[in-house]
Amino acid sequence: MDLGLTDRIVVVTGASKGIGFACADAFARQGARVALVSRSRANLDGALAKMRHFTHRPLAFAADLSDAPQALAMVDAVESQVGPIDVLVNSAGAAKRSPPAELSAKAWHDAMDAKFFSYIHPLDAIVKRMGARGHGAIVNIIGQGGKVANPVHLPGGAANAALMLATAGLAAAYGPNGVRVNAINPGGTLTGRVQEGLAAEARMTGMTPDDLLERQQARIPLRRLGTPEEVAELALFLASPRASYITGAIVPMDGGAAAVI
Repeated sequence: MDLGLTDRIVVVTGASKGIGFACADAFARQGARVALVSRSRANLDGALAKMRHFTHRPLAFAADLSDAPQALAMVDAVESQVGPIDVLVNSAGAAKRSPPAELSAKAWHDAMDAKFFSYIHPLDAIVKRMGARGHGAIVNIIGQGGKVANPVHLPGGAANAALMLATAGLAAAYGPNGVRVNAINPGGTLTGRVQEGLAAEARMTGMTPDDLLERQQARIPLRRLGTPEEVAELALFLASPRASYITGAIVPMDGGAAAVI
């Protein structure tokens, strides 16, 4: 299916691995001009080496997006080297998962830097430019931890909740300027972060990570975790002209695990 993304300039943050990489690869396969962003140049080089099917060769930009000047410099570099940004997919950063007894004030601050501000810094710079140009689409890949409190993901869940409010608020603010802002809330997804979460829960419960994974999947109506590629397919749709009347949406993608309205 042609999603109308050919030649669109797309920035994907957190693009060197996991869901971010799956999104970057999916947009490149659609013929978009993709800019991959991550803190690690080595990880970016590894991601580029894995991308095989594309019309336009993807480019990579290393930046620590928790630092506002670096985020702004990245946006300036992309627009100078590639062109005006049409789509932003935010997937950078993740808060460390820890049992409540291991938390400190620093852990809560670190979670906001790692997840909330790593999204907000590039988003703030890009949404204003999109608004001035009169078009654009932003997809924030956040997480169900912002809606359903998990004892081993409290700081990260708080950052996720803040991002959901920012998504809805910016959608309302920039809709009149032709900019759509939406979010995806993945549940358990087969990435390296799942193993970190299972290890933290194992320390708290005394169960093994394998037993915890089996129990987690049994609670999901679809009886499995999602894949990064499945999240990427939804990101493609939300960023495309086929979703032209969708904005301010927070889309759950957890296999039905959270039975809430």
